Amino acid sequence: MEASAAAELEAAERVVMRWGSTAALAASPGGGAGDEHAMLFGGAGDRVEAERFLQAVDDIRRLAPPSAAGYACASVQVAMARLEDELRHVLAARALDLEIEALAGLSSLTLSGGRRNSDATRAAAEEEDDDDGSGSVSSSVGRRRTYRSLLSIREVDLYPADAISDLHAIVSCMSEAGYGRECVQVYASVRKPAVDSALRRLGVEKLSIGDVQQLEGDALEAKVRRWIRAARAAVPRVFASERRLCFNIFRDLPLCDSAAAAAATAAVATHDAPFTEAVKGAALQLFGFAEAISIGRRSPEKLFKIIDLHDALSDMLPDISDIFAASKAAKSIYVQAAEIRSPLADAVRGILSEFENAVLRDPSKTPVPGGTIHPLTRYVMNYSSLISDYKTTLSELIISRPSATSRIFAEGNEAAPAFPDLDLPDPDSQLPLAAHLVWIIAVLEHNLESKALLYKDAALYHLFLMNNVHYIVHKVKDSAELRGLIGDEYLKRLTGKFRLAATSYQRIAWLKILNCLRDEGLHASGGFSSGISKSALRERFKAFNSAFEVAHKIESAWYVPDTQLREELRISISEKLLPAYRSFLGRFRHHIENGRHPEMYIKYSVEDLEIAMEDFFEGAPSSPHNRRRSHG
Repeated sequence: MEASAAAELEAAERVVMRWGSTAALAASPGGGAGDEHAMLFGGAGDRVEAERFLQAVDDIRRLAPPSAAGYACASVQVAMARLEDELRHVLAARALDLEIEALAGLSSLTLSGGRRNSDATRAAAEEEDDDDGSGSVSSSVGRRRTYRSLLSIREVDLYPADAISDLHAIVSCMSEAGYGRECVQVYASVRKPAVDSALRRLGVEKLSIGDVQQLEGDALEAKVRRWIRAARAAVPRVFASERRLCFNIFRDLPLCDSAAAAAATAAVATHDAPFTEAVKGAALQLFGFAEAISIGRRSPEKLFKIIDLHDALSDMLPDISDIFAASKAAKSIYVQAAEIRSPLADAVRGILSEFENAVLRDPSKTPVPGGTIHPLTRYVMNYSSLISDYKTTLSELIISRPSATSRIFAEGNEAAPAFPDLDLPDPDSQLPLAAHLVWIIAVLEHNLESKALLYKDAALYHLFLMNNVHYIVHKVKDSAELRGLIGDEYLKRLTGKFRLAATSYQRIAWLKILNCLRDEGLHASGGFSSGISKSALRERFKAFNSAFEVAHKIESAWYVPDTQLREELRISISEKLLPAYRSFLGRFRHHIENGRHPEMYIKYSVEDLEIAMEDFFEGAPSSPHNRRRSHG
């Protein structure tokens, strides 16, 4: 070796050993080994010593003769240990605040529609409709999110530019010396906790599969909402920013000539390995939540949360692909996220099928008081309205129509009415989702007919069906999405069933009373009187009074919750009863009033009946005597 080269090598080794010595660090200008001023890359400012150190490492590797390889290797090891400390220090000390709260606030911009539907889900589950049936479930037409148009990938700066430059210089030097793997280890030891911390601040919790699968009701809804919010910040900003950071630090790293060195640095030939090491744990934990939900217990209240998860994943998948799929090391993260959609879709299909079966098998134990709307009817129709609100996604996921086996009603339900053949529209003219909704309503109708059999009064049987089918029709008409899926033909069929039930109720409930007002049986069979049997007439008035009082007592306790339907029903009855009573009274009252105690037989005027009928269908027993006017 020439004297000048030897001198140059010796000078380089002195630089390395001075900065590699702890004692020297303590004696260096500025303070101890842990002080900013004791670091080569201590902060923004003079980089003369840092550049001299990096040059010294290059000189040792370039100038050391084969005969001095062992000594040179020792110097390089000292230098690499020093650079590991420098790398760790810059990564830890120079990181910028991610402003997680701002990221989370941005991600929440797309959550408002989902929140409305979550509230509606709770309303359906708790059957919180208004008694008049006028309440409607909040609709959010076009359920697919607009995530990419609002957010997409927006990297943020994790370090200032001068720190990026320092980090790139450090890892380049270490990589060229064959210490690429150590670079990855140091980088991951600092950045992995930083990524984990970012996700924690976004609200991502470490939950086991068991913890997730035990979530129900409001707790599940809150966790899903928080997960979507966190994922929409983590994917396009946290993970994307980490990827850009790795690229900027580890870009253009050269491969080494020797096989051993090449093997050692292969992991950092690109930014793949450090990026994967830093984010893999957090990413798998993030997506593991959705996976645990997909394989958990299926119940109707989970359907819309699962659809929200499926939509969120689907909308984020292009970004997930951009961030992870191009990297061989990180591609497994993308694959996991993409594959989660399949079990989520299976869960959606399974829940819908189980919901249909649950509606079919809902037990008929005790009748609801007064023939009002059954809680099952409210729940099923609110649920169906929500299903229609998610039409965009469900039309993609529900690809088969109700099967023939699903039409077999529950065993042990022999008392139920025979299940009607449901003539579903041609498959080519109807979405499978629409067929399922029609099927759900048909199953509900069948179950309601079973529940109607619990009423001993035939009139109340029909009033119950009238109330419930009217509610079904009302809910279908109230939702444009649901009506579009059900179709006008089936809606017309439902409307006809409602009208038939209303007509049947009136015929059964009032025919006997109206028959009291007929002339048949009132004429005397002989004698020279006016031809009217006063005793028969008195008995007829008594029969009418008794029948009306019984009807008033019973039917004022029956309940029609829809105010418009209640009024229409009263008007329809009045139009039949009042003219008939007025005519009967006009023809025959003088026969009674000319006799003794006419008030015992003519107890009500037409106005009395009209006033008393205002009590009908209010759900509160009453007496017509309390509402009488004097008819003197």
